[in-house]
Amino acid sequence: MRSLICGLGFAALALPALAAGPAWVEKSNANAQLLLIVGAKYAPENASSLGVDGYDERIMDLSRDQFAPQQRDTRAAIAELRRRLANERDQKVKQDLEILIKAGEDQLRTAALERKYFLPYLNVAQLLYGTVREMLDPRIPAARQQSVVARLEKYAGRAQGYRPFTELAVERMQERLKADRKLLGPYKGEVEQALNDSPVLLQGIRELLVKSGVKGWEPSYAALERQLAAYDAHVRAQVLPRSRTDHRLPPEVYADRLHQIGVDIGPRELIAKALTSFAEIRNQMTITAGLIAQQRKLPDADYRAVMKELKKQQIGTDRVMPLYAERLAQIEAAVRQHDIVSLPERQAVIRLATPAENAQQPAPHMNPPRLIGNTGEYGEFVLTTGMPPDANGKTLVFDDFTHEAGSWTLTAHEARPGHELQFAKMLETGVSTARAVFAFNSVNAEGWALYAEAEMQPFEPLDGQLFALQARMQRAARAFLDPMVNLGEITPDGVKSFLMEEVGLSEGMATQEMQRYTFRAPGQATSYFYGYQRLMETRQAAEVALRHKFNRKAFNDFVLAQGLVPPALLRKAVMEEFVPANR
Repeated sequence: MRSLICGLGFAALALPALAAGPAWVEKSNANAQLLLIVGAKYAPENASSLGVDGYDERIMDLSRDQFAPQQRDTRAAIAELRRRLANERDQKVKQDLEILIKAGEDQLRTAALERKYFLPYLNVAQLLYGTVREMLDPRIPAARQQSVVARLEKYAGRAQGYRPFTELAVERMQERLKADRKLLGPYKGEVEQALNDSPVLLQGIRELLVKSGVKGWEPSYAALERQLAAYDAHVRAQVLPRSRTDHRLPPEVYADRLHQIGVDIGPRELIAKALTSFAEIRNQMTITAGLIAQQRKLPDADYRAVMKELKKQQIGTDRVMPLYAERLAQIEAAVRQHDIVSLPERQAVIRLATPAENAQQPAPHMNPPRLIGNTGEYGEFVLTTGMPPDANGKTLVFDDFTHEAGSWTLTAHEARPGHELQFAKMLETGVSTARAVFAFNSVNAEGWALYAEAEMQPFEPLDGQLFALQARMQRAARAFLDPMVNLGEITPDGVKSFLMEEVGLSEGMATQEMQRYTFRAPGQATSYFYGYQRLMETRQAAEVALRHKFNRKAFNDFVLAQGLVPPALLRKAVMEEFVPANR
């Protein structure tokens, strides 16, 4: 369910108020509808969040086991896509058909593995919060926001023909447990964190509804409040005792997680590459930290000590947003001065996260725009401020992003020229649904954002460069710590202490990193390092081929215009289209 939602998380069809794609894109998008329809049928909340008309009041059907019908529908869509591929002559449309077929096959494999190994535990509070937040996003037309009331009535079982969503979630868990007593429960840390987050998320739902101005939500919210309390009590009494204390995933499941996010090499090779890179970055940090220590007359030139000293320059909450606005302006000025990439004239959006957003996604992130039915809204950079309390009631804050030096590279990654620009270009150029949705994975998306950090590093002050290197070191550490903790070669506590002592992360940031590797999204954190490596490999190949004719701005614009394509497909486009055109 989670992988389906994530896999369909970004889409670009014909956009009425923005750029329309060329004729082949329209033909490709018609093919993509086959998989989009299957996705909308089984995850209608996601379809409406994309901007697809007709799904705003529908909810996921938990009244019966949907595994077999969903697999059957996906196979039927793949068969039709294969038939169309056999008759297609346009090379770009054929490429997109191959992307769609692979995406469908990946969905089948992932769903089968989840079915084979795991009890279908559902974090209902997080699901409801995410749905309400997406429906009440200020960027969404007000007329569509009122549909949230109909959805809440169905979740609460107050609409005719519907039963409480929490009751159905319990039934599906019990049904699968009865069928197979050997199914693995969720990881204990995940369940404990979900129980801790539930009240925060529920309060976040209330705050969103009150602020929205929609009418008639109160009775359903009151019912859901009671139902979620009962569901949490059931989870605490029945699911938590069955939860597993070993965070490790079955090997074929972890291998599939890596495949999902776009890593096409094995864990051992990934670890070897990342360890080497970590050591090289550490050497660069040692040099940069030494220069800063000399410049500022600091007593200890070790990179850890220098970062610790620079982190003391924390700024007040009232100055965070002005600081990031200033950083964005400085970065944009450098981009234009040095012809790095084409920028839009409009301003990018940066805002602080709410407590509920901190609970849902603790790390700073890009909140992408609707890419279907979009009428001019764009993505927003959401700056998180900490984590909700843990099982012992301890609240961990971050000091990683609220100091002068650390703001440079985070702005480049999440705003411009990173994710904000990346999604804006998809809107403005009208790339195909296959390339924006079904080719999408973390390697493609995060590779560009980390590459954007590296593009800006030479034009930042020394302290900004040090934390740009720290961010790259963190991504290299992810690429060996994530597989190592899932292979049992390091403990979760060992991961946390390594990140705090060797990378210089705060306890809050190190904790959410450890949770990411163990239960929030095992495998995903490796995508940054691997995507960056593959994109830099392609960039260097183009430079070698073109030598003095290589143009950085032209290259970067070309890469963004391709959409979120896999590294191999991007390399093919660069060498077969960009390089010949620039010779």
